[in-house]
Amino acid sequence: MALLASALSLNAYVFPAARPAASNRAAVGMQLGVSGYRTANRIPYGVESQLLVQGGSLRTWSYRSPLVEQVQVVLSTEGRPLDADIELWHGPDNTPCKMRVYVENGQLRPFSAVVETPRGPNTIAIRNIGQIEFPIAAYVVADAVDQPNAECATSTTWIQGGALRTYPFDPTVDSVQVLLKTDGRPLNARIELLQGPNNNKQVVELYTEDGCDRPFFCILETPGSGNVVRVVNTAPVEFPMTAAVVPHAINRYGSSDAVLGGDVVLGGNGYGY
Repeated sequence: MALLASALSLNAYVFPAARPAASNRAAVGMQLGVSGYRTANRIPYGVESQLLVQGGSLRTWSYRSPLVEQVQVVLSTEGRPLDADIELWHGPDNTPCKMRVYVENGQLRPFSAVVETPRGPNTIAIRNIGQIEFPIAAYVVADAVDQPNAECATSTTWIQGGALRTYPFDPTVDSVQVLLKTDGRPLNARIELLQGPNNNKQVVELYTEDGCDRPFFCILETPGSGNVVRVVNTAPVEFPMTAAVVPHAINRYGSSDAVLGGDVVLGGNGYGY
């Protein structure tokens, strides 16, 4: 009987699976999205880091640590329109920052913005207010956040309440940086990316309760020609703000697209000569 019991115990024992080699564990971790396995060169728009937000649904990202002071939000689609609400929740019934984002083509012009999150805990809420046929790929990260360059930080101009300012860009500019601030007063603004007369490719309606403590910074993709960024201060005249709009990425090889209002060059090769 003792021998039979020992034999049954041996049959019931399940031997552990062989542990993968160290060279394969990183690949397995990236496939499964395990946070313990991360490569040195993190792909910011990796598939494993994105969450799909269906039309009419809501997704949240919570950060309890007070060390998280900035969060970058990236929204994109597969070429369809993008229509979303982004809110920062800081405590119950407290929304210090919110924005409404519309993009005509979320693949050609993905939306990327930095949300200030001082004094945690904070929660980022993204709601897809589009139809169910228009899902959104959302990516929120706190460990690798874009920062304005020195030119953007120093080339600010004042925009009074109710006023607007336009910034035209050359066709060689592929993306631009936008930085909005106040002296501590609320910030209400609308940012528009136009390509042609009254042709809005991207619109951002922004509210921040303190434009000094929570400034707004985003990067707008500007492919093609005839791009103009229009910044409107929608607040009353008592609430001025500062705005800086400068090139972010420049295509040194030029563009072969037609330039709106440009001269026709016979025999040109598309590179300006």
